[in-house]
Amino acid sequence: MTDLLLQQLLNWIVLGSIYSLIAVGFSLLFGVLNIIHFSHGDVSFVAPFVALGAVQAVIASFPVVAGSPVLLLLCLLLALVLTGLLGVVLEILVIRRFRDAPVMMALVATVALGIVLRELIRHLFPNGSNPHSFPRFVSGEFMVGGVTVSWFSMVAVVCAIVAVAALFALLNKTRLGLHIRAVSQDRDAARLMSISPTRIFRFTFFIASAVGAVGALFFAGYANLVRFDFSVEVGLIGFSAAVVGGLGSMAGAIVGSLLIAGLDTFVQAVVPNGASYRLVFVFLLVIAVLVFKPSGIFGRTVVEKV
Repeated sequence: MTDLLLQQLLNWIVLGSIYSLIAVGFSLLFGVLNIIHFSHGDVSFVAPFVALGAVQAVIASFPVVAGSPVLLLLCLLLALVLTGLLGVVLEILVIRRFRDAPVMMALVATVALGIVLRELIRHLFPNGSNPHSFPRFVSGEFMVGGVTVSWFSMVAVVCAIVAVAALFALLNKTRLGLHIRAVSQDRDAARLMSISPTRIFRFTFFIASAVGAVGALFFAGYANLVRFDFSVEVGLIGFSAAVVGGLGSMAGAIVGSLLIAGLDTFVQAVVPNGASYRLVFVFLLVIAVLVFKPSGIFGRTVVEKV
């Protein structure tokens, strides 16, 4: 019984860490732009396909490097950078048109953008409609009590903690973070202080997309495969975690991710055939939070005087 509890606890921490990396991107973008970038999950899940494509292209040209951990690491880093740049390109081409538009217009546009990204992957990536094996880029395992713990799980948790801590440090301890917070609070006042909102928006999209890419890469490694439509479920869970915690709150996104991952893990462990019903319980939690505290756990209700 203790071993089962430890195993489920490990699953909860790993899933919560991965979901947090997706959710903080939603909260960061909403906090700065006041736009719900619903295709953030789809942008993030471009990263595993970029990494796979890069590995396959290099091996096809230089077969001798097949299986090299250095090659895999370089391809993962390339995927992070290119996914961050993709977020910037989409902000320039599409999302900036909706900065001052009604929220519903931006929501519909980003939903459509997500569909475009998924269909491009499905048709342009070789056999894109099929699942593709994705390596766990850290191998090996060790025992804790009677529970087998993979090094991949430990690396996923540590990387998530480091990424989120670095993001908090960036926002609170650096000049760029000060500018991001200034733009999020008052764009006009930021302009008067010689801060370019357009430049800050692009930096924010790069950061959010790259952090989301880390989460997508670890999720693909955790599942040992990747599909073009993974972004639908994981992106929706990441968005729901941000909503539960309070859109715009980074701490709320992390707490919401841990709550959703905990419920997900609990249902699969306790409820008969729980894997089939886990999303039912997860989104019942989301509905309950929206009914009783629409602003989220850490969100604040904004009162406007008219």
